[in-house]
Amino acid sequence: MPTFAERVKNSWNAFLGRDTTVRSYYYNGFSSRPDRARLSRGNDKSIIASIYNQIAVDVAAINFRHVRVDEEDYYVEDIKDSLNNIFKMNANLDQTGRQFIQDLVISMIDEGAVAIVPTDTSVNPLINTAFDVYSCRVGKIVGWLPQQVVVEVYNELTGKKEQLTLPKRIIPIVENPFYMVMNEPNSTLQRLLRVLNQIDRLNEQNAAGKMDLIIQVPYSIKGQARRNQAEDRRKEIEAQLTGSQYGIAYIDGTERVIQLNRAVENNLWNQAKDLQEELYNQLGMAKSIFDGTADEKTMLNYYNRTIDPICTRIVEAIIYKWFTTTAISQGQSLKYFRDPFKLVPVEQLAEITDKFTRNEVLTKNEIRSIIGKKPSDDPKADMLRNSNINHPEDQMEAEAEMNPAMQNEQNFQNDDQQFDNSGSITSDTKLTDLL
Repeated sequence: MPTFAERVKNSWNAFLGRDTTVRSYYYNGFSSRPDRARLSRGNDKSIIASIYNQIAVDVAAINFRHVRVDEEDYYVEDIKDSLNNIFKMNANLDQTGRQFIQDLVISMIDEGAVAIVPTDTSVNPLINTAFDVYSCRVGKIVGWLPQQVVVEVYNELTGKKEQLTLPKRIIPIVENPFYMVMNEPNSTLQRLLRVLNQIDRLNEQNAAGKMDLIIQVPYSIKGQARRNQAEDRRKEIEAQLTGSQYGIAYIDGTERVIQLNRAVENNLWNQAKDLQEELYNQLGMAKSIFDGTADEKTMLNYYNRTIDPICTRIVEAIIYKWFTTTAISQGQSLKYFRDPFKLVPVEQLAEITDKFTRNEVLTKNEIRSIIGKKPSDDPKADMLRNSNINHPEDQMEAEAEMNPAMQNEQNFQNDDQQFDNSGSITSDTKLTDLL
């Protein structure tokens, strides 16, 4: 890890080009958070936003870690550096690691592809291939070039979003694995969104305060003069209703009022239901996931088909752009871990923990940390051992900790045995035998 002086001397900022302490900006501020992700194309006004948010929250609950792996690509240990700190602690001045992942996933699903912009690094990545990332932000890709991308990123120094042109080799680009389902113009989600927008427009028209009345006049209106007379009569009734305090009007005894009590029926809502069900099936989701009634099998299918592909795209994009060949040869990697005990009911937890400890998968202290209990002081609690079988070392320890009185008795018996072997008088010898 570089020292603080080395970091200040060599640090690079995407907005300033170098030292982040050179400039200071003052502004009046904003009434709402300016760096928050904003959904486009009206997605924030429909049920689509709930799907986006559910997926993003579940991905953010996954633990992303910069780790060291062995030759078989198995986890060995965490690497405590700035990259691990981004996902575990804070990604930037405004976001924690989980907030950053949630922002990343929501923007990725909404836009189809999103960039992870390293805003602060140890050295200038434009001229160096190896660098440490100290902070990063989610960038909206507004322009694609052969070797570069134009990204719109929030600048924490000015409080505004700015456009930067950066090379692709230092920008991890995460594309939505469900792009064909969610982002294509004629995809299932976009069709559902168009139908929902039409339903919203119809609802706004129906709730616009219209009375939907038909006035039947006692004469034919085939001629232009009669039509003009009917139009004047309609305007007169409207003026009576709007000018009256309680909305009361009068009509002639030969006129008739017909009220439309419902709008003309259409099949838009049925289409929306069919498209929503089709979207859930294509994404590997179920309605029970949103209301909290999904069982373990449903949640497992949801994580395998929906969450894991997104996590894999994020991990692969970062490894591809930020990990050098030397780092990969040293066993460095980025992995994600999901806590399997989150979906386990309480009544099954005891049975599962017994199987894990009995088969020497987890130690007792590791189980205690998962369920939120403090570690035990027993040294055996940190050992992978099956407590249901006898261990030779336990037998030896038990013998060494025997009662001192029992040890003395054992020594006395040993002395008697030695006395018998030497041919001396034993306790079993009779007096008559001696005489």
